[in-house]
Amino acid sequence: LPQAAAKMEEEIIGGDMIRLSTFREPCRVEGKKTIAFEIENQCGAGSPDWILFPTGGGTGVVAIWKAYRELQQLGWLNGSPPRIGVIQAEGCAPVVRAFAAGTDTIDSWKEPETVAAGIRVPSSRADRQIMQALYETAGTAVAVSDAEILQAVFEMSSREGVFPSPEGASTWAGLKSLIRLGTIDPAASIVIVNTAGWSRYRFLLDTVPAV
Repeated sequence: LPQAAAKMEEEIIGGDMIRLSTFREPCRVEGKKTIAFEIENQCGAGSPDWILFPTGGGTGVVAIWKAYRELQQLGWLNGSPPRIGVIQAEGCAPVVRAFAAGTDTIDSWKEPETVAAGIRVPSSRADRQIMQALYETAGTAVAVSDAEILQAVFEMSSREGVFPSPEGASTWAGLKSLIRLGTIDPAASIVIVNTAGWSRYRFLLDTVPAV
């Protein structure tokens, strides 16, 4: 919760403790770069046209962007790096708002609210890097409702045998929205990233529509 993070900030000032939260240490970004490496390995002949990622603090977006820049610099890509798509919830969509405004920074979202707790993040320390990743890759950002997210959970679990977290399901909901908007061609090569399973959200067993 934002309040808990703010309280922690207050308590460690002047003490001998250090912060190891998102973007305050390098290991998380470097570790998440392996997502891009696995995508490249599994796609085989060429990179996907799009990678859609559920986005809160933006670690995954920055990591994938960084990984593909490095792969390109090494000459290990057969074509262009993928375009990056940020997927957020309508109740907490600071990146989507900044992208629509064309800004380089992201203002904090007041009173965030969404069933997808992992992307209920009102602000990020890496806002400039997130926006640069979107602009540099000619990417996009879209917000989806909680109802769309829960429907996506049902569709992914019933059709693919994957029971995703709401965060992961948001990418499927976001893809459908971006296709409806004409932003993404359904014939494109697209990877949607599921960042977690459902076990943290056992209430989904009761809220997902029955077959």
